[in-house]
Amino acid sequence: MAFAKKAAQVLGVIANGSFMSSRFAGQSLDSRSFISLAHGVHVFHCPDDVGIVAKLSDCIASRGGNILGADVFVPENENVFYSRSEFIFDPIKWPRGQMDEDFLKLSRKFNAMRSVVRVPILDPKCKIAVLASKQDHCLVDLLHGWQDGRLPVEITCVISNHDRGPNTHVIRFLERHGIPYHYLQTTKENKREGEVLELVQNTDFIVLARYMQILSVNFLRSYGKDIINIHHGLLPSFKGGNPSKQAFDAGVKLIGATSHFVTEELDAGPIIEQMVERVSHRDNLHSFVRKSENLEKQCLSKAIKSYCELRVLPYEKNKTVVF
Repeated sequence: MAFAKKAAQVLGVIANGSFMSSRFAGQSLDSRSFISLAHGVHVFHCPDDVGIVAKLSDCIASRGGNILGADVFVPENENVFYSRSEFIFDPIKWPRGQMDEDFLKLSRKFNAMRSVVRVPILDPKCKIAVLASKQDHCLVDLLHGWQDGRLPVEITCVISNHDRGPNTHVIRFLERHGIPYHYLQTTKENKREGEVLELVQNTDFIVLARYMQILSVNFLRSYGKDIINIHHGLLPSFKGGNPSKQAFDAGVKLIGATSHFVTEELDAGPIIEQMVERVSHRDNLHSFVRKSENLEKQCLSKAIKSYCELRVLPYEKNKTVVF
């Protein structure tokens, strides 16, 4: 499974002396020169060894960079190392190509399984396709998150097996922003997966925003990249269809939503994010669904953001590390 092949984070240039400035002899405070710094993110996954953190720090510091924050995870009784570092640097002193070379040397030194570096102001945003069915709440929230800049992605298209009319909110929004909408009517015999594959071939990952079709093994293998799904239930409980009614009938006191990677086994992929809300005997099925939909929007949005910010890494066979 392709975890975190590409991702992006909207962080921008830190300018006007926000982090570092230089003052020369004879200059007044008003005439000081400021250095513009860029923000970078690096994630590392390799066999555990002595000195990894020191080498990572030295790699950044030797080029004049400064680490703003670092997270490290070394599972107990396992010979594996995970890290995520955020740093600032001067792009003139540390060109983007040189940065790739420097981290590549570290990757080879420690036999890394994954070493990814991103500089959001220089690197392109992740290209995604959004697949949705009739329900709009996750799709609309995702579109508004993209419009507001909360989600650092480029939406290449929206694909749906539901035909939305020309005067609907979604269609008007997509037309206003130049995002193509593809209606592909599906049947049990024909899921139109070949056409979907053609439409998503240039994307970095796919988002299923309540797409109520099961993607075939052939589709998953042909696409070969990550697919993020939102499940309106707290997995691993209440898998399959209508989980809200399953939870209501079971009399649960907590309902939830789960965002996970899509795998060949239904609703069993590695979990990225989960959110819960308390319910009681006073709730009916309608209030269950309303609360669930609100959780779904938040959970999917956070999962996409975490993925794009290089916070999600594979762990063991079917888990994730989320920094």
